[in-house]
Amino acid sequence: MFKAMLIEKNGRGVEAQVVELDESALPAGDVTLAVEYSSLNYKDALAITGKAPVIKQYPMIPGIDLAGRVEASSDPRWRAGDRVLANGFGLGESHWGGLAQKARVKGDWLLSIPQAFTALQAASIGTAGYTAMLCVMALERHGVRPADGEILVTGANGGVGGVAVALLARLGYAVVAATGRLDEPERLLSLGAVRLIDRNELAVPGRALGAERWAGAIDSLGSQTLVNVCASLKYRGVAVCCGRAQGMDFPGTVAPFILRGVTLVGIDSVHTPLAERQEAWRRLAETIDIAKLGHIAELIGLAEIKPKADELLSGWVRGRLAVDVNR
Repeated sequence: MFKAMLIEKNGRGVEAQVVELDESALPAGDVTLAVEYSSLNYKDALAITGKAPVIKQYPMIPGIDLAGRVEASSDPRWRAGDRVLANGFGLGESHWGGLAQKARVKGDWLLSIPQAFTALQAASIGTAGYTAMLCVMALERHGVRPADGEILVTGANGGVGGVAVALLARLGYAVVAATGRLDEPERLLSLGAVRLIDRNELAVPGRALGAERWAGAIDSLGSQTLVNVCASLKYRGVAVCCGRAQGMDFPGTVAPFILRGVTLVGIDSVHTPLAERQEAWRRLAETIDIAKLGHIAELIGLAEIKPKADELLSGWVRGRLAVDVNR
């Protein structure tokens, strides 16, 4: 038997609760895992609260991240005792995820936890940190360098945003953090932001082409914020989009793209090819300041997931929520 956060759908709607399940209930897969840590992401919170149709089939164990050890494997790449992690690939959406003490997954979905990280640190970084690194790599791939000017990070108090601020600062970029908490600047400044701006100045309709402010940007909000970000990029600047917390729409014009030659890059962390995943985690291991993970993540247990999901969707959570599935 193992404990898990299970989401079921019935006549009353979607219900999530911590239950005990038999290991025989686990889905098909090559590798059975003893999960040590998972995390609570925005997508997980949507699934747990039923506020968006994230889940493809019920019942479902949410959790798009997991970190732990291999218990049994029919995949020759993995042996009992191996330290592994997984992000995305439909975990918590179409395949039982990491918010449980046990998981069974395809061997193709697993990566070795870098030697620099413990399982808790890997889960604290999780999909959000891995996505943040994919965004940084996209900026680099499109030629954005520290000398080019300031980099804007929106949603800076969120999971992706906080890690992005820390990574960019460590790599020598001047980072401007957009936040709704200007009265609490300490956390973002400690992560490496050079200054903060009010997120509200980006959240309302602005000019189709604004003043040139940013050499690049990492945006997790979408909608009007992303439109304003693109409108304020420098000539040939690059905006990397990885989220939709404000909305899925893009109520803007093509002016920044054809008059300033700016680039908008989309990041999909769910189905990223294996080689790019490995490179992202390798870069995380060599770049992230482990001492700052305490500023990035808070540790909770399975029983705390439901109230924290509501807080996460309401915007009250700073940074990441790592989950000790054995607590």
